[in-house]
Amino acid sequence: MPTLDAISQDIDHCAQRAGRPAGSVRLIAVSKSQPAAAIAALAAQGQRAFGENYAQEAMTKIPALATAGLEWHFLGPVQRNKARIVSAHFDWLHSLDSLPLAHSLARHLQTAGRTLEVLIGVNSLEDGTKQGLTREAVPAFLDGFLADPALARVLHLRGLMTIGPHQAPADTSARCFGALRDTLETCARRFALPQFDQLSMGMSDDYRIAIAEGATMVRIGRALFGERPRKA
Repeated sequence: MPTLDAISQDIDHCAQRAGRPAGSVRLIAVSKSQPAAAIAALAAQGQRAFGENYAQEAMTKIPALATAGLEWHFLGPVQRNKARIVSAHFDWLHSLDSLPLAHSLARHLQTAGRTLEVLIGVNSLEDGTKQGLTREAVPAFLDGFLADPALARVLHLRGLMTIGPHQAPADTSARCFGALRDTLETCARRFALPQFDQLSMGMSDDYRIAIAEGATMVRIGRALFGERPRKA
């Protein structure tokens, strides 16, 4: 299994091959199904950003690691009844996909006196079994979001997130990721959003392709932690 240093160096090499500097792509260590001890071990090697998919599971770990100075990213879809947990305990959300959810998160953030860095979740494959907006729906979502200044005060829109096609040929993955990059750039210009510049895309099997197409964050779990523990 590759070490954290090996994966970090590979990410930097991929960024440099794409004409960007080392350090321009952030590694989000996907720690779902991993115990707090495994996260602490990786943190001891220098990893700071960790991603969780399930709010209740995350609440068994985040308090236990509260003094470690970690940055927590929520990656999965957010049920409205879990918005309070995400608002109170996470620094980034990668999966905002509706205005009702935005309003729910904003209410909790205002109560807690917090802000949240947010990526819009995009269903690039237009797969009906997956959550997220279509690329074509992103501008309309931004129109609605920006019409309410109260949302932008606590939800800082930073970019887009997608999941690439599973076990697809490299050119198919590249088209998917490249299309998301184009959507990001178009929306940043159209809505004059200078901080709307983050692309969360690419996982253990396809992060190199995603970096070549403009990823600024890659979400890697299995390559760092090994296969997820099987449920009993």
